[in-house]
Amino acid sequence: MFKRKSKEKKIKAPRLKTFRDAYSVTKVVKPWIAFALIGIFLITWIIGIVIGMVVDHPIYFGFVSLPLALLMALLFFTHQAGAAAYSSIEGQIGAAASVLMAIRKGWTTTPAVAVSRNQDMVHRSVGRAGIILTGEGSQGVNQMLNEERKKTERFALGVPITLVLVGDESGRIPLRKLQKHVQKMPKKLTAHQMREVRARLKAVGGLSMPIPKGPMPTRAPKMR
Repeated sequence: MFKRKSKEKKIKAPRLKTFRDAYSVTKVVKPWIAFALIGIFLITWIIGIVIGMVVDHPIYFGFVSLPLALLMALLFFTHQAGAAAYSSIEGQIGAAASVLMAIRKGWTTTPAVAVSRNQDMVHRSVGRAGIILTGEGSQGVNQMLNEERKKTERFALGVPITLVLVGDESGRIPLRKLQKHVQKMPKKLTAHQMREVRARLKAVGGLSMPIPKGPMPTRAPKMR
């Protein structure tokens, strides 16, 4: 019994910390977030009470609409927190690596397998879709991607390799859409093949580099 309570506390603590961190980041980018959450909660709750008054059950509908009001506020916060998280790291060195490393299920990412003097860089991700080489930086990163593909092919012959360019320019994937883009890629490897590819590339490694810190969404948020 005591062990179970201890385990529950350990689970709840990280969740509360994650929520606090997400709120802190969101408040910096969107200072009005607290007023918006209170407003959404109250409007939803009041609508529920009004409906209850119309059908002559205001207390019942007040209780029923209370969790709905909390849910609406939470959904709005989740959306805004995701957008704020991307805004807080956009333009920083290694922002794409931070986003890729936040994909917890089915993907492993090695940041900065190649870096130029201009701080252009290439990150390598391995998943069921194969190997994804993601480049961020100036136009010079195109050559880096091609060079890294040739290098990777020597260690993983026959494995599908996809090149991705991050940025807001035409032909690139915006940072806020990177997670969703990678996660939607079709599976081409079995779980066993994926593990084998990871083992082959593990020795290749990457370079030491700073990764932007802060809470990142594990799923790409829906954008306006």
